[in-house]
Amino acid sequence: MYAVITTGGKQEKVSQGQVLNVELLNVDEGSDVTFKPILIVDGESVITEGDLDDASVTGKVLSTAKGPKVVGFKYRSKSRYRRKWGHRQKYSVVEITGISK
Repeated sequence: MYAVITTGGKQEKVSQGQVLNVELLNVDEGSDVTFKPILIVDGESVITEGDLDDASVTGKVLSTAKGPKVVGFKYRSKSRYRRKWGHRQKYSVVEITGISK
């Protein structure tokens, strides 16, 4: 059994017991979170958005993590223009604890 959830503007395929990184959620470590599924596949049956009013995917926030550092650099020749910047995305590490129909 697996489900497809939307979080952080992205869709993720999840199953029970899976640990995944999602964009930073504003919740404390150890707290439970609920995601709204857009698709649930249970064996041979497929449940889509019209029948998912009562369905939910629950998870537990384990910790926060940082992704790789991304460095950007702009340069224009003969004009002494240089600009360097960096970004490091923060993630919440979530373990999926249950999928309910």
